[in-house]
Parts: sequence; C-alpha cells; structure tokens
Amino acid sequence: MTTHLPVTPAWTCGGCGDDWPCQTRRRELGAEYDRAPVSLALYLAAQFVDATRDLAHVPAGHLHHRFLGWTR
Repeated sequence: MTTHLPVTPAWTCGGCGDDWPCQTRRRELGAEYDRAPVSLALYLAAQFVDATRDLAHVPAGHLHHRFLGWTR
C-alpha cells in the first residue's frame, strides 16, 4: 500500500510532502489503472472536485492541470 495519499485540506502528499498527486503517486496510479484510463480519469476528477472546495484560492486551471492534465 502506498504512503503517497492526499493530506487534506492542503492536498499535499502524505509520503513526500509535494502537491498531490505527486510524481510517485502519478506513476503508481498509471500502473494501477493501466488498462482502465477512463476509470483513472473519473477517480481523479472526483479528487479534483473535492480539492476545489478546499483550495478555492487556487485557480481552477492550475488544479485541473495538476489533477487531470498529466493523464493521457
């Protein structure tokens, strides 16, 4: 099990302290959802919605890139 889970309401990584999802968690999620990219996008979209409530001061475009922009 990963230690790179989000710590809310700051949305930092519990494993390394970077913004969540950190690079390590992105790699883990990519491997976990390797054959299910739509499921990954749905999971991250739900996290994005939760984060927008806590991080209302951060521009939505930045949060979108942070949570979803790295997926393809």
